[in-house]
Amino acid sequence: MRFNRMLLSATLVVVALVIQVSVLARLHLPGAVPDLVLLTVLALAMVYGHVSGALIGFGAGLLADLAPPADHAAGRYALVLCVIGYLAGLAKPENGQLKSATGPMTVVVAAAVGSTLLYAGVGALVGDTAARHVGLGSLLFTAALYDLLLAPFVVPVLMALARRAESNPLSETSTTATAADVSAGWLSSGTGLRIGRQRGGLRVKAAKARVARAGRIKGVKRL
Repeated sequence: MRFNRMLLSATLVVVALVIQVSVLARLHLPGAVPDLVLLTVLALAMVYGHVSGALIGFGAGLLADLAPPADHAAGRYALVLCVIGYLAGLAKPENGQLKSATGPMTVVVAAAVGSTLLYAGVGALVGDTAARHVGLGSLLFTAALYDLLLAPFVVPVLMALARRAESNPLSETSTTATAADVSAGWLSSGTGLRIGRQRGGLRVKAAKARVARAGRIKGVKRL
């Protein structure tokens, strides 16, 4: 991963985790907690691709596993977000631009449901039955609902930031390449050769004028 990707991703993940733990978790909403970290991973994965999405998801999940008041085994949410980030990165558009909001919203709903199911499945493997007491159906519905309501205010902004940070070095390269192309075009088919041709034409005209003048002078002398 590039340095600007790592710096931006780490900053956004830390900010999202702080807001989720200190604000969203204290709202005491029924069912699941709005997962701002998940939305951050999805936004970055849909810009950077599946490989970077998996790495960002793993790092974000590991931070969430270690951040208080986490009461589950470390690495559990890291595995979930690693898989979700990889799959979300596969939905990255070819040209990097999204034509509508339908695609990202579908990814958000699928990720909310998939992450809840995967988290509950991993918990069942390690003996955590908390999801059964809360109700898996309620968790799935509320997780999808909360993330879907929060996504329009988070995902487009984070994707725009990621694209802007990603396009800065590319814009400098493209600007240099454009300048080089302009310079090459200027030298090869532009003003330089035209000026040379104009100079050559002027020389030919001057030579013809001298010949004509010499001819007229000879004609006068003969008379």
